[in-house]
Amino acid sequence: MAAGNYFFTSESVSMGHPDKVSDAISDAILDSLLAEDPYARVACETLVTTGLVVLAGEITVHNDNGTKALDKAEATAREAIRKIGYANDLGMKFDHDTCAVMRSLHGQSADISQGVSQKKEDEQGAGDQGLMFGFACRETVDLMPLPIDLSHKLVAKHAEVRAKNKLIPGLRPDAKSQVTVEYDKNDKPVRIDTVVLSTQHAPQYSNPKMQKKLRELVIEHIIKPVLKGKLFDPKTTKIHVNPTGNFEIGGPHGDTGLTGRKIIVDTYGGRGRHGGGAFSGKDPSKVDRSAAYMARYIAKNIVASRLADICEVQLSYAIGVAKPTSIDVSTYGTNKIEESKISELVAKHFPTTPAGILRHLKLRTPIYSPTASGGHFGRKPGAIDYKSSVTGETKRYETFTWEKTDMADTLRKAAGL
Repeated sequence: MAAGNYFFTSESVSMGHPDKVSDAISDAILDSLLAEDPYARVACETLVTTGLVVLAGEITVHNDNGTKALDKAEATAREAIRKIGYANDLGMKFDHDTCAVMRSLHGQSADISQGVSQKKEDEQGAGDQGLMFGFACRETVDLMPLPIDLSHKLVAKHAEVRAKNKLIPGLRPDAKSQVTVEYDKNDKPVRIDTVVLSTQHAPQYSNPKMQKKLRELVIEHIIKPVLKGKLFDPKTTKIHVNPTGNFEIGGPHGDTGLTGRKIIVDTYGGRGRHGGGAFSGKDPSKVDRSAAYMARYIAKNIVASRLADICEVQLSYAIGVAKPTSIDVSTYGTNKIEESKISELVAKHFPTTPAGILRHLKLRTPIYSPTASGGHFGRKPGAIDYKSSVTGETKRYETFTWEKTDMADTLRKAAGL
């Protein structure tokens, strides 16, 4: 290590990790309700363990189709589990068809609702007090920190290889990745120091000889294709595959899962700060979710506009109050114009009230299930076709709107660059 260099590590977890199973179920139920009632109030928490799913939280819908979708919550949960891969009773002791599903759901507190439900939409207050952060930097094309970006790509490749069963037969849904990057004294990534990938597997790999074979297959089909050409040197980068040896017991049978327990995986992998609020299972009236998306949108557009190379945005709110209690922009000394000027541009060009955020980012739509794995940031904006569980009608919705850089030119022109 050169003088002044340092190391930074981030991790990601797969869609089959028990906490991510919980997130996926919570977001699937949220989407099923928003498809019928865009103004549904949803705070759905999920617990998963051996053979059991528990749904709890506060849900309020405003029409008959919303009620019908809520009645289908059990079926929605089972379908989310099936899509992840806990299906066909493969001996994992957690299966979409045989697990029990318990429900403890009730309406939103009237004390909270009165601050959020206003006669005029633009007067809609924040669903809770709190602080939210957004972050962006120039380390990757998606303007994300490199360690979390690579960690997400590894578990995405794991899912792809798992779907192509002939590449590595016997891979199972639960997996974790971790990437350590060495940075120079100027905060520039110079090499990948360590890679960890742990994957659940079928019984066929539960002996030392086959564990060695699995390691070779994981390096060949998952690690090298993702990291090749990205500061990765197979001769010097340390690689750990299933470091304990055996990982047959996994998923909700190996560890209890809870919604919202992977907030660092969901955001920036430890780079930048975090306000503490989780995302999954919450409708966008909750600023824990929507304001964090707006903060990322603002930070990303600032970096994309080259007003700064690193940007962190903080928004804070009081329950029932529309305007944020504070807006802070930090550029860590990489700003090309005064930070005070950047803050003025943010206030002028970005909506930061709950109603403004919901409109600008088009958040009252069933677009949240794709966020339940692979992180909420650094994703490609696109579209998703969503089929109503009640009417059977399919509609198309924009996804990851907070990842657009459509305000970058506006910011540059306003800054006189």
